[in-house]
Amino acid sequence: MPIYEYECESCGIVFEARQKFSDAPLVACRECGGRVSKQISRAGFALKGGGWYEQGYNNTVPSCSGGEGGGCSGCPKSSNG
Repeated sequence: MPIYEYECESCGIVFEARQKFSDAPLVACRECGGRVSKQISRAGFALKGGGWYEQGYNNTVPSCSGGEGGGCSGCPKSSNG
């Protein structure tokens, strides 16, 4: 169930409420009974970094050529890199 954030227009308190998608939005403040408005909050996660696509699953990954030392030390497909 998602958590929604509400702000009271009377007392200014900000609080969270766990609600189903199908639940109607809250209309009254828990503290003073004043009108509340649903806030737009930042997401709880962010996708960062290259991830699996950058580590060998796209078509631009160079093929392993052996290189110095007889191995693929810089290759993302190598188990020793």
